[in-house]
Amino acid sequence: MKRILVTGGAGFIGSHLCERLLKEGNEVICLDNFFTGSKSKIIDLMGHPYFEWVRHDVTMPYYIEVDEIYNLACPASPVHYQFNAIKTIKTSVLGAINMLGLAKRVKAKILQASTSEVYGDPDIHPQTEDYWGNVNPIGIRSCYDEGKRCAESLFVNYHNQNDVRIKVIRIFNTYGPRMEPNDGRVVSNFIVQALNGNDITIFGDGKQTRSFQYVDDLIEGMIRMMATGDDFTGPVNIGNPDEFTMLELASKIIELTGSNSKIVHLPLPQDDPTQRQPDISLAKEKLNDWQPVVKLEEGLIKTIQYFDQLLKDPK
Repeated sequence: MKRILVTGGAGFIGSHLCERLLKEGNEVICLDNFFTGSKSKIIDLMGHPYFEWVRHDVTMPYYIEVDEIYNLACPASPVHYQFNAIKTIKTSVLGAINMLGLAKRVKAKILQASTSEVYGDPDIHPQTEDYWGNVNPIGIRSCYDEGKRCAESLFVNYHNQNDVRIKVIRIFNTYGPRMEPNDGRVVSNFIVQALNGNDITIFGDGKQTRSFQYVDDLIEGMIRMMATGDDFTGPVNIGNPDEFTMLELASKIIELTGSNSKIVHLPLPQDDPTQRQPDISLAKEKLNDWQPVVKLEEGLIKTIQYFDQLLKDPK
């Protein structure tokens, strides 16, 4: 049995990770300040004898003896990370420093949940890990983009200077049950609008593309990355290479929900990427032939069922 710390463990992705780690027979400590996470996401885990949750902000040091650390703590949707931009930067940077310091002290292996946003509005397509990105350092998204880029730099330097055992993954658009209905992400936005019979709002002409990964595929990739040898640190893209336009996604959600919603267009936000698609060749090579197995329609059906129930009974 390993003792594993998950920061941001009460969030959308973190709660799924905690659940999977417990199923594999580990002791799990979930750390969250509940800024975007919630107890409702981990309520079913609270009775587990090897699960513990702690209300704590990663911008402050935390002391514990653990074998592994998954550092997920940070608001990840534009609505949330732009709400308090300075807090977002602090969470990424100070959170990385504090968790790396902990890993150094207790000799734990630590994984950083970085993001495809480090590529910005990419000049190459699909994106490979050796691409340095095209990020506006003073734009409205920079608090998140540059915070994550700085965190990656911290991880690499703690590894090079202090021999900390690090793993860095870059997460591409992920969806699934336990997303927040008001988080501003495209999948949750479209589903909630469709279920409520409201217009589906697409920013720009809708021809911009994204690649959508179901949360179970991401969790599998994270587990496999943590299990790799110390000679492989990443970064490695974890995402679904199947690419869809916003119009295609909206049409599919309207079809699956049976909604009468109409599509309306709004101005494109500043620095919104026009293309986003991962090259997962490295993940296939290094993570025991990892690749997504959940197709978009299958994942959307499960996510729609979750939101349908949530909207009927929001408790």
